[in-house]
Parts: sequence; structure tokens; C-alpha cells
Amino acid sequence: MRKVIVQKFGGTSVADTDKIKNVAKTVIREKENGNDVVVVVSAMGHTTDYLVKMANDLSPNPSGREMDMLLSTGEGVSIALLAMAIQAQGYDAVSFNAMQVGIMTENVHSKARIVDIKTDKLRQNLREGKIIVVAGFQGVTEDGEITTLGRGGSDTSAVALAAALNAERCDIYTDVEGVYTTDPRVVPNASRLDEISYEEMLELAHAGANVLHPRSVETAKQFNVPLRVRSSFKLDNLGTLILGVDKMEIYKPVAGVASDLSQTRIVVCDVPDKPGVAAKLFGKLAKENISVDMIIQSYARKVSNTNDIAFTIDTTDLSKTVAALEALKNEIGATGDIQVNDNIAKISIVGAGMIDRPGVASTMFETLAEQGINIRMISTSEIKISCLVDKDDAQRAVKALHKVFELESDEVAEVKGDLPNI
Repeated sequence: MRKVIVQKFGGTSVADTDKIKNVAKTVIREKENGNDVVVVVSAMGHTTDYLVKMANDLSPNPSGREMDMLLSTGEGVSIALLAMAIQAQGYDAVSFNAMQVGIMTENVHSKARIVDIKTDKLRQNLREGKIIVVAGFQGVTEDGEITTLGRGGSDTSAVALAAALNAERCDIYTDVEGVYTTDPRVVPNASRLDEISYEEMLELAHAGANVLHPRSVETAKQFNVPLRVRSSFKLDNLGTLILGVDKMEIYKPVAGVASDLSQTRIVVCDVPDKPGVAAKLFGKLAKENISVDMIIQSYARKVSNTNDIAFTIDTTDLSKTVAALEALKNEIGATGDIQVNDNIAKISIVGAGMIDRPGVASTMFETLAEQGINIRMISTSEIKISCLVDKDDAQRAVKALHKVFELESDEVAEVKGDLPNI
């Protein structure tokens, strides 16, 4: 039985017809290795950004449904062109959008989650020897409504298809040669990792590493889909393999350093110090589909019996968050201001090796202190420590931590164009 390989190419990989021809060669190469191939493609170049701009030029608040209808058109162009390029090389290829394939999602616009994939049509075309090209980033509801999967949607589409088809692996092609210990644009001698665990990759993705979106890693981990991050330009380089931690040897406490500049810190001041208030506050944000990251609550003030609740969100959710909090203030009895600070960055160190090794946190804090960098918030998990710092200190923090945890390489990383836009 032939193995199924799922390949995913982002917008920069299919930005023009010359690049599409190169992608076609990469796809055909995998086919010639004796595998069945399913390709997931994003919209060309900055098409999605251009479509969003046009929508915003016409309406300050376009409806979610119409935005999904608009944005889903971008992938339609790239899948058809790639199928044509493959056919021009003498191979049978067919393109499908999400509705034609049956990538079923929940009835949510702009951030829908995949609930099922109908594989009958895919399997039939694979049996016929065809290379299948599928539109990433999009889905369809049971009622036939077009949805989009949000940031990182094409990665998620690819991994979900790999899981549904029991694929041998899912290859994510990018502008870099794999997963690095940090952003090679910030630290040029960052090391490429040969392998990394699902858990570490998930934490790095949540921490701001722009290689894979967390949802795609979560799906890969859930269904045990091996992921490989590879270069679109150096095909002989095997990149980075992402797999279960039980299959790895852990040598260092820290695998990577990540920075996230897209966070905003919110402080709700003078909140009554009584049971149920935090539940109401974060319950309201959850209903608005707003994800909260770091959370800290100050000590209660004895005189007023109030405290401040601080948390971070993605900056894209700022206006929605402030509106929700303003509507909730009276209900929870908050009498203070809602403070907003978007001049912050989240710096994280991640590593499965830190579980049984004491002193990692103190090394991180001492290193930042030596650099004169003030820590505003701290959060931890079993394999991640994150600090909130001023945005101007972010690059200095990353470089210092990368050095102190001995993550440098003797070689300078090569980045072709921009890092993946997920």
C-alpha cells in the first residue's frame, strides 16, 4: 500500500508563477518517490492582506460571513495554478476547495475549528493516481456556509488532512530550514534543531515562534502525526522533525527562546475582592471568543477590599476586549480604570529538559537583571517560563537568554525573504 504524504506550502512559496513551478517540482519529486501526495496551499503572497485592506476600505466593521466569503477566494487561485503547473509536467493533478473535499467546521466565522473531514473523494482520487491540491485555511459548515480557520489555518488544514488520511507524515515547507532555537533574524547564529517534541513546539508556538501555529501542533500531537518543517529552497535538507517526547533524547534544559510582540497587557483596577468576580470577568471574555494568556491578581487592599486583575491578550482582540470589560464593570462592581499597555513583549524559554533540572528560572531572571531588563509579569508551565518585558527590551532579552543557555551555532542561519506569515 502506498504511503500518503501531505505537503503544505505557504503564501511566500507560491507568491508568483516561477515559485509555483518550483513547488510543482517539489510535489512531483515526492510523487516519484512512490508516495501518494496531497498538497495544501495558502493564498499567493500577500493576497489575504490585500483582501482584508479592500474590505476595510469599504466597511469599518465587515460581517464575519462576508469576510470569510472574501478571504476564501485567495486559495482558489493558488490551488488552480499549482494543479495546472503539475499537469504541465505530465502528471495528473486535481484541485479542490474545502466545500468540494468536505472539510467540515463548526459554525463560527474567522476562527472556525475543523470537526470532520470527508475523505471519500480524496481516497478515490488517490487510488486513481492523482496528485491532490487542496485549499488551506477554509472550511464549510453543515449548512453549506464557508468559514475560515483564522491565523495559521493552512497549517491546521494540512495536519488535519494528514490525520484523516492516516498519512505517513506532514511536511510544512517554509522560508527557513527548520525550527531554530530562536528567530534567526534576531540571533543570526541560532541553531537549527534536528528534532523537537510536540510539547516543546506547542509551547514555542504559543510563545510567539512564527513557524507553526499552536492549533496545528495540537492536532498533530492529538493524532500522533509526525511533522517535518522543511525549506522550500533547500530540498535536500531534512529540516526539523516534530515527534513525541518519549522518542527523544533530552540533552539541554532549554530547547529554544521565543518572543511575542503581539501581546497587550490589560489591567482592571479596583475589582471587589470576593468569590466569583474573576469567573464573571474571564467568562465574559470567553463568550466573546477572546483568549487570555498571562494572568496576575494583586494583593487585596484592606481599606477598600479591592484588588487589580492584570492579564494579556492578543492585540488583535484589544477593541473587543475593552468593549466587553466596559460593559461588565458595573456588574462586577469594578470602580477603577481599565489600563491598556501594548508596548510589551512576552519572552519565553522552552524545554522538556527543564522538568528535572533546578535553577533554570533563576538563571533566566538573573540574566535579564544583568541586562537591566525589568520583568512585569511571570507565568510558568512544566516546560516553559515566560516573562513580560518592555517591547524595546525584547531583542536584547532574546540574545542574552540564547547565549546564557548555550544555544548558539557556529553557522549563520539563512532566511529567504520573510519568516512564515501564519
